Amino acid sequence: MITEHLVDISRLQFAATALFHFLFVPLTLGMTWLLVIMEAVYLTTGKQIWQDMTRFWGKLFGINFVLGVTTGITMEFQFGTNWAYYSHYVGDIFGAPLAIEGLMAFFLESTMVGLFFFGWDKMSRLQHFVTTVLMALGTSLSALWILVANGWMQNPVGAEFNYQTMRMEMVSFAQIFLNPDAQNKFVHTVSAGYVTGASFVLGVSAWYLLKNRDVAFAKRSFHVAAAFGFAAICSVIVLGDESGYSIGHAQQTKLAAIEAMWETEPAPASFNIIASINEAEQKNNWTVHVPYMMGIIGTRSLDKEILGIHDIKKINEARIKNGMTAVSLLDQMRADKAQGVQPSQAMIAQFEQVKSDLGFGLLLKKYTDDMATVTPQMIAQAVDDSVPSVTPMFWTFRVMVGMGVLMLSLYALCLLFVLKGNFMHKKWLLRFALMMIPAPWIAIEAGWFVAEYGRQPWTVYGVLPTHLSVSNIDVNQVLWSLAGFVAFYGILFIIEMTLMVKYVRLGPASLGTGRYDGEQPSMLINPQR
Repeated sequence: MITEHLVDISRLQFAATALFHFLFVPLTLGMTWLLVIMEAVYLTTGKQIWQDMTRFWGKLFGINFVLGVTTGITMEFQFGTNWAYYSHYVGDIFGAPLAIEGLMAFFLESTMVGLFFFGWDKMSRLQHFVTTVLMALGTSLSALWILVANGWMQNPVGAEFNYQTMRMEMVSFAQIFLNPDAQNKFVHTVSAGYVTGASFVLGVSAWYLLKNRDVAFAKRSFHVAAAFGFAAICSVIVLGDESGYSIGHAQQTKLAAIEAMWETEPAPASFNIIASINEAEQKNNWTVHVPYMMGIIGTRSLDKEILGIHDIKKINEARIKNGMTAVSLLDQMRADKAQGVQPSQAMIAQFEQVKSDLGFGLLLKKYTDDMATVTPQMIAQAVDDSVPSVTPMFWTFRVMVGMGVLMLSLYALCLLFVLKGNFMHKKWLLRFALMMIPAPWIAIEAGWFVAEYGRQPWTVYGVLPTHLSVSNIDVNQVLWSLAGFVAFYGILFIIEMTLMVKYVRLGPASLGTGRYDGEQPSMLINPQR
């Protein structure tokens, strides 16, 4: 039997590599479209400063892109090394969007990245602009297919379990692609990437303005980032609300944990701003809440209830007991098949009736392989396992929301003073923009924690428990590989930060054109100083 220690270490390794990889992804997503905007202005005006802006910010994008590709490759290998049974069980579905991502998006993106950097003197202005647009499109398509795969793990539609192959099999690719969870996650994540790119450009431009250097260059970059960032943060908030609505349909357990909602409240439920959570007694000691707000977000109505954790556990207990029957029938059919005996039609029909709860029955496999030996204590433990820990979910979600509110305030102020034309004289605003550079990363990492930790105890929600998904390997192998990843990724992070800081400090002078003290670069200034 797989040990709990192995499961925890395997989860930790995947979490570490995924969260580290996602330090680079959102900046790549956002920077590409900022480059499109800057190059579009260059294409229409022919002004050199806009080409230099595209090339300079493109150089920083390129550093980030290379690190993103390097760290992303590792993650896909882990499906085969650390999560072998997961790969076997759902590979027919999960593998399809990842394969499409590689063929449709990654090849397009990688090819266009090369043309973007090396094609300035070899293509016309229009051809190069088209290259930049295709590069941005490839980046977004890459995110789309990856999030289609992840969205299926959150809401597994368009697939059914086949007892003969012991695998989930695709029955409708259209349902998988159009999965509301996948599409909401895509637009929400991509919009968050746009905010990340805008925050980076805004903060660095603010630093130049505070230093009173490259003013013409920084002023235009600040303009673009402020407008683009304001539109993006508004999109993040609106689409985040839509994600909350889809979670209310597909993952009621996650929604209840996010809200620390232990009891089912009369509709419409209130939104808990902060709470003193008592997990030992499964209650809140006190809360500060906004009436009706959660009911509107989660149900789009004033008369529909949002289930509390206690009622969800009662439902899960019934499904676990029903799932025991499904597991027992499946074990019997597998035993018959091993002996060359075909299962009876009555047994197959009985299994089909309880198949939808098979995943809940598999939760008991953590405690016993034989359903005949299941005790009430095991069922109670499985019921508790079916709900993630509330405290980290509750507070991490509020960190994400808090960062979103701060970023909305920042961009609203920046856009206001940009329109007034006096933002360069607001030193406090420039310092605010500089300090807020890390904010989108904090929000995004918190958001991914909520999405992935909130799915537990499932790798595929309601279908495959996490403890059954791992490879049967020595835990020391995972520990050594985790240590290797941490060391290697630590080195990559140092390289990334060193290069980014170096070229940010050099500014547009790193292009060899000098510094922008006026509307045109000054060649009297040593570009390497």
